[in-house]
Amino acid sequence: MEPVPSLSAVVLARDEAHLIGGCLASVASADELLVVLDDRSKNDTGQIAAGAGARVVRRRFESFQRQRNHALDLATGRWVLFVDADERVPPALAAEVRRRLASPAPYAGFWVPRRNLIAGAWVRHAGWWPDHQLRLLDRKRARYDERGTVHEVAALDGPSDRLSEPLLHLNYETLAEFRAKQRWYARLEAETLAQRGVRPRPHSLVLQPVREFRRRVVELGGIRQGPLGVRLGLEMALASFHTYRELRRLTRDRSRAVSGRSA
Repeated sequence: MEPVPSLSAVVLARDEAHLIGGCLASVASADELLVVLDDRSKNDTGQIAAGAGARVVRRRFESFQRQRNHALDLATGRWVLFVDADERVPPALAAEVRRRLASPAPYAGFWVPRRNLIAGAWVRHAGWWPDHQLRLLDRKRARYDERGTVHEVAALDGPSDRLSEPLLHLNYETLAEFRAKQRWYARLEAETLAQRGVRPRPHSLVLQPVREFRRRVVELGGIRQGPLGVRLGLEMALASFHTYRELRRLTRDRSRAVSGRSA
């Protein structure tokens, strides 16, 4: 019988001292613990990770895609399980991962369902469940497109399958934290759209947020989450507004730069 392929658990981290210990404890059964630490990190995230037995590598952050590709190059296991510092791998998921890796063929990756804790509630609707994430990858058959900046998904050289046990995401303690993070994501998303040559239309600032609210609350069932589901729909609509406002600014600035060079 062939041995189970080795597994590296990888965490991308920056200023995660309050979370990294619990994260690494939840993946302690992996054959390797690797933390790729943003070199701007100011607290003792790296020391805590090293104390938990992880190999810590500092690297300047350029984009999530480049950080993940660098992690794929650094990892020694055939398989890589990407876990964020605010995520936890329950024992049932860890056991399922081992079972599937015992005979992974023909799959190059596995999608993991994720449960999100937002403002003290496990969100069951509005797109946050089952919230599948492509996190378990055959290291030699996966790569991230480095042209984007956020919401990265690996391209696989082969088919993928889905696991059934959930990954737990201790997402946002408050809605204020949720809003601040979505503003940050909105800026990154705008940069990605600009890089792809997407140009905002005059009505994008209105129609895109309206569409996002309808998608979250109606199509994805956010209304069934009650007031929290509706509020999250509104917050995501606001994030969409910020994305297209930032995209309009980037497009305008680049047009001015081109005009200046050609003058």
